[in-house]
Amino acid sequence: MTYDIHDLTDVAHALADAARDAILPHFRATDLADDNKLADGYDPVTIADRAAERAMRAVLAQRRPQDAILGEEFGAQDGTSGLTWVLDPIDGTRGFVAGTPTWGVLIAVGPDSGPVLGLIDQPYIGERFVGASGKATLIGPHDTTSISTRAPRALNDAVLFTTFPEVGTAAERTAFEAVAAQVKLVRYGMDCYAYALIAAGQADLVIEAGLNSYDIQAPIALIEAAGGIVTDWEGGPVHKGGCALAAANADIHAAALAILRDAT
Repeated sequence: MTYDIHDLTDVAHALADAARDAILPHFRATDLADDNKLADGYDPVTIADRAAERAMRAVLAQRRPQDAILGEEFGAQDGTSGLTWVLDPIDGTRGFVAGTPTWGVLIAVGPDSGPVLGLIDQPYIGERFVGASGKATLIGPHDTTSISTRAPRALNDAVLFTTFPEVGTAAERTAFEAVAAQVKLVRYGMDCYAYALIAAGQADLVIEAGLNSYDIQAPIALIEAAGGIVTDWEGGPVHKGGCALAAANADIHAAALAILRDAT
């Protein structure tokens, strides 16, 4: 399959710009309402989620009508090019509803075998992380800079992130805790920003369970472009979702993977 990565990158930025414009008027609004997707539990969706995905789909209809789309809020749309745009308009809607600023927009594109480009945009913070073709960049409020993942270090010197303390099932939580017991620092609740911090060289590991493809495809492409590795808990592909292990380098990935395998 052939594609122009520069054109795909331009389109990804246009999508992120459209999502920012759609989302920010609703952030920290005192009258923000949310609908709960779950009968048992809490998984919110807001007007901002839906507006952002609609805005991104409108850009794709104009710029890349031949491509397929998979979005969290409005599902799948077929295409003819062999490429699929995978969109999460707000990753971290719980945080968005609570007023925390580390939610983000996830944009990925690639064939069925996995993403070739990933973008994580943090609209309120003003940081945008994009990775493709072995190059990762942070476009921030202060400057634009190339980024790369951390060099190998011992597991007991590592920084580990996950979003929810529960992680997943009881067995998955036990496996996560087996790794967490051996690292220097564990932090929770960062959603997609945790993956961006791996790409930026600020953290070593993210371990999560129960992911969908739109949760993980943008982080995969970004982290791999920055020099890291993202797999499932068996060391295989995870772009279709499931249990994810994101690591700054192959060494620390192997160390964490061995513990996860033994514990599951």
